[in-house]
Amino acid sequence: MSTFETTQLPEIGKRIRNSRLSAGLNLHELARLSGISAPALSLIENGKRDLRLSSLFRIAGALRVEATNLLHAQAENLVTPDALGGSGYNLGDYQ
Repeated sequence: MSTFETTQLPEIGKRIRNSRLSAGLNLHELARLSGISAPALSLIENGKRDLRLSSLFRIAGALRVEATNLLHAQAENLVTPDALGGSGYNLGDYQ
Protein backbone atom coordinates (compact mmCIF):
# COMPACT_ATOMS: atom_id res chain seq x y z
CA MET A 1 0.00 0.00 0.00
CA SER A 2 1.41 3.40 -0.96
CA THR A 3 1.85 6.43 1.28
CA PHE A 4 -0.90 8.16 -0.70
CA GLU A 5 -3.36 5.39 0.09
CA THR A 6 -2.48 5.23 3.77
CA THR A 7 -2.25 8.96 4.53
CA GLN A 8 -3.67 11.17 1.79
CA LEU A 9 -6.91 9.36 0.99
CA PRO A 10 -8.02 9.31 4.65
CA GLU A 11 -7.10 13.01 5.02
CA ILE A 12 -9.10 13.99 1.93
CA GLY A 13 -11.99 11.86 3.17
CA LYS A 14 -11.85 13.57 6.55
CA ARG A 15 -12.01 17.01 4.90
CA ILE A 16 -15.00 15.90 2.83
CA ARG A 17 -16.77 14.61 5.95
CA ASN A 18 -15.99 17.79 7.90
CA SER A 19 -17.26 19.94 5.02
CA ARG A 20 -20.42 17.83 4.80
CA LEU A 21 -21.07 18.14 8.53
CA SER A 22 -20.34 21.88 8.46
CA ALA A 23 -22.91 22.21 5.68
CA GLY A 24 -25.43 20.39 7.90
CA LEU A 25 -25.82 17.51 5.46
CA ASN A 26 -26.08 13.83 6.21
CA LEU A 27 -24.54 11.23 3.92
CA HIS A 28 -27.78 10.57 2.02
CA GLU A 29 -28.36 14.28 1.39
CA LEU A 30 -24.86 14.68 -0.03
CA ALA A 31 -25.45 11.58 -2.14
CA ARG A 32 -28.58 13.11 -3.61
CA LEU A 33 -26.89 16.46 -4.27
CA SER A 34 -23.72 14.98 -5.77
CA GLY A 35 -25.19 12.03 -7.65
CA ILE A 36 -22.76 9.68 -5.88
CA SER A 37 -24.24 6.82 -3.86
CA ALA A 38 -24.18 7.00 -0.07
CA PRO A 39 -22.13 3.77 0.22
CA ALA A 40 -19.54 5.15 -2.23
CA LEU A 41 -19.39 8.44 -0.31
CA SER A 42 -18.92 6.53 2.93
CA LEU A 43 -15.96 4.65 1.46
CA ILE A 44 -14.47 7.92 0.18
CA GLU A 45 -14.91 9.64 3.55
CA ASN A 46 -13.23 6.70 5.28
CA GLY A 47 -10.29 6.74 2.86
CA LYS A 48 -11.09 3.26 1.58
CA ARG A 49 -11.98 4.26 -1.98
CA ASP A 50 -9.86 6.15 -4.46
CA LEU A 51 -11.55 9.39 -5.42
CA ARG A 52 -11.99 10.12 -9.12
CA LEU A 53 -11.44 13.69 -10.21
CA SER A 54 -14.98 13.97 -11.58
CA SER A 55 -16.34 12.77 -8.23
CA LEU A 56 -14.22 15.30 -6.37
CA PHE A 57 -15.74 18.14 -8.40
CA ARG A 58 -19.27 16.77 -7.97
CA ILE A 59 -18.78 16.57 -4.19
CA ALA A 60 -17.22 20.04 -4.04
CA GLY A 61 -20.09 21.49 -6.09
CA ALA A 62 -22.68 19.85 -3.83
CA LEU A 63 -20.88 21.20 -0.75
CA ARG A 64 -20.41 24.64 -2.37
CA VAL A 65 -16.67 24.63 -1.71
CA GLU A 66 -13.65 24.77 -3.97
CA ALA A 67 -12.28 21.35 -4.85
CA THR A 68 -8.83 22.51 -3.72
CA ASN A 69 -10.23 23.02 -0.21
CA LEU A 70 -10.98 19.31 -0.09
CA LEU A 71 -7.53 18.36 -1.35
CA HIS A 72 -5.48 20.63 0.89
CA ALA A 73 -6.06 21.53 4.52
CA GLN A 74 -4.80 25.07 3.98
CA ALA A 75 -3.52 27.04 1.03
CA GLU A 76 -0.18 27.43 2.85
CA ASN A 77 0.42 23.71 2.32
CA LEU A 78 0.59 24.10 -1.45
CA VAL A 79 4.08 23.60 -2.84
CA THR A 80 5.25 26.23 -5.31
CA PRO A 81 8.23 25.94 -7.65
CA ASP A 82 10.04 28.58 -5.55
CA ALA A 83 9.63 26.40 -2.46
CA LEU A 84 11.31 23.58 -4.35
CA GLY A 85 14.30 25.77 -5.15
CA GLY A 86 13.60 26.09 -8.86
CA SER A 87 11.41 27.69 -11.44
CA GLY A 88 9.44 24.56 -12.33
CA TYR A 89 9.96 21.50 -14.44
CA ASN A 90 12.54 21.17 -17.18
CA LEU A 91 10.77 19.15 -19.84
CA GLY A 92 13.55 19.56 -22.42
CA ASP A 93 14.72 15.99 -21.82
CA TYR A 94 11.29 14.60 -22.73
CA GLN A 95 10.94 15.92 -26.29
